[in-house]
Formats: sequence, structure tokens, C-alpha cells
Amino acid sequence: MRTLGPDRLPALARGFALLGSGGGGTTTLLELMASRVLEGSVDLHDVHEIDARTPCVAVGFAGSTYLLGERVPADDAFGPLLEAAERWTGVAAAAVCAMEGAGLNGLTPFLLARDRMLVDADLMGRALPGIDQLSLLVDAVPGAIVVADTGGGVMLVDSSRAADAESLVRASVIRAGGAGAVLVAGFTVGDLAVHGVPGTSARALALGDADMSFDDSDEARLLGSGRVNAVHAVPDDAFARSVEIAGDDGALLRLVARSEFLAVTRDGRTVAASPEILVAIDSVSGDVLQVDALTLARHVRVVALDAPSWWLASERRLSRVVPATYGLRDLEVGR
Repeated sequence: MRTLGPDRLPALARGFALLGSGGGGTTTLLELMASRVLEGSVDLHDVHEIDARTPCVAVGFAGSTYLLGERVPADDAFGPLLEAAERWTGVAAAAVCAMEGAGLNGLTPFLLARDRMLVDADLMGRALPGIDQLSLLVDAVPGAIVVADTGGGVMLVDSSRAADAESLVRASVIRAGGAGAVLVAGFTVGDLAVHGVPGTSARALALGDADMSFDDSDEARLLGSGRVNAVHAVPDDAFARSVEIAGDDGALLRLVARSEFLAVTRDGRTVAASPEILVAIDSVSGDVLQVDALTLARHVRVVALDAPSWWLASERRLSRVVPATYGLRDLEVGR
């Protein structure tokens, strides 16, 4: 267990920004909201420090993160979802964790941390775009349910098919105006130890405290640095883009992205790909950049962080996060 106060928020937020892999949304809004909870301090528990039978919920926001800046969520945004989940499951949640341990969603559990134990675990270990990529749904954990805001009510999905949760929650987010709160329930802290990604907050803190020069280390690989000289649409995929970077060493780097960075090629050869966490950092300001911030003439450093080991544990899990999952072919490392 570690105790977190307001002084740890900047490091935690930067670490979650890095784990966003170019997505997940900027953390400023949630930093401000979480700071009200952390006026004193809050304890962050390892999954093995809490009784495995303890009911838990995971929280996050889905949809456009930009809309959240225009329509700031209420402090009790998860309240109606929590009430619906507890009515359905018949148990009160005594613990809370992140739905997505990256970007602004890495900080969302703090909004419920006054009344519940805060667990250092999440359901992705990085930023990913799909509700069907939540680890509990990938592993089809019995009893797991998803509750989503509809902009005036809530919708509860109780299905053994992850695709149902993805399509129905996506429809709910549209009804909510393009962004809304999402809560996952029907699981325990013990489930997180097997079917979740423990330790993501600790990893974020370590990243946020680290030297951001990111020379090669056990944690990170520097893939290159240079100037953005072109941004192209990807044929047959309206949601994908390819960012070309003229490397300082003469190489040509290419970042392939949708809502997150999915692959990096160097002189036509793939050198890193999802589920590795690919990060673009502004060489001047040190800012961690979202996908759409890679604009012409910007000088950046491109870094790969290790993939969460949970996704590497089986071919079935891995198949849900590689570039081919998104219809982007021939981007396997080494090709």
C-alpha cells in the first residue's frame, strides 16, 4: 500500500499520459477533479492486500475526450451507474479501480475513492479504443456487467459476448452526446488478480518520476527522433493516419495510428507495434503528444514502452490488440 497526496498527481498524470500511447485524452481535467479528493490523501492498495472476495467496480469515460473538456462531468457522474449496478448485482462495491489505466481514465477512480478502497489495477494496462478490449470481457469473466450513461438514464449490459458490450455502450455514448461515463461491475478484487492488469498506477508513478530523456532502458526503447514532414490518410480506413518523420539520423520513421499509435516502421520495416505502448514526445517542450498533435514541422522523439504482460500471456489475448485487429495488415514486428 502507498499513500497518495495532491503532490503526487502531476507524476501520476504524466505517467498515465505516457501509457496512453497517443490516446486516452489529456489528463488536465481529471487532475483538477481528483485534486479535490486528494486534499488530504488516499491509500492505493495492491490487489493482494485486499480480501479477494471484496466486490469491486471499474470506472472510466468513453467517447470523445475532447467533449469532456466542453461539457465537464459532474462530480457524481458515476453515481447513477453505481446505483444501477448495485441493484442488479445485489451487493455494494467496497473497492474501485480504473477501467483503463491510461490517459484521463487512469485518474477516474479517485472520484470514488472517498468511500471505497482504491485498488492499483485496471482492465487494459494502457489506452485501447474498444469496450470489448476490457480484460474481464476478453476473458469472459462470469457475472461481469457494463453500465453506461445515456445522457438522462443508464443502460446495463449483461452478456457473455464482449461484442454486445462494445456495440451497445457505443450506442449509449452517442445517445449521451458523444461522451459519457461507463462502469463495470459484477467482479471481485480476486478477479482482478487473474483477469485484470495489476500495478498500472505504480507503473505510471514510476514513469512520471523518471528522467524523460528516455534513453534505452529496461522500461523504454528510443526508436528515433526527427521532424514531422507528412501526415497521410490510410487507404480504406477513414479512422487511420500515417505520420512520416524525417529522422535526425537520416532514417524515415512512420507512425501508424487510429485513436492510439499502433505501429512504428523504420525505413519500411516495423520496429514496434501494439500492444507495445508507443509514445511521441515533443523534443522542445517535453509534452506527451496525442495522435492529432503530430502536426507538420513538429520535432518529436518516438519511444516504445513495454507492453502490459497480461496481453502477452496467450495468443487469444494478443489477437485482440495487434494492428491486424483494426484491419491494419503487414505491420508485425520485423516485416
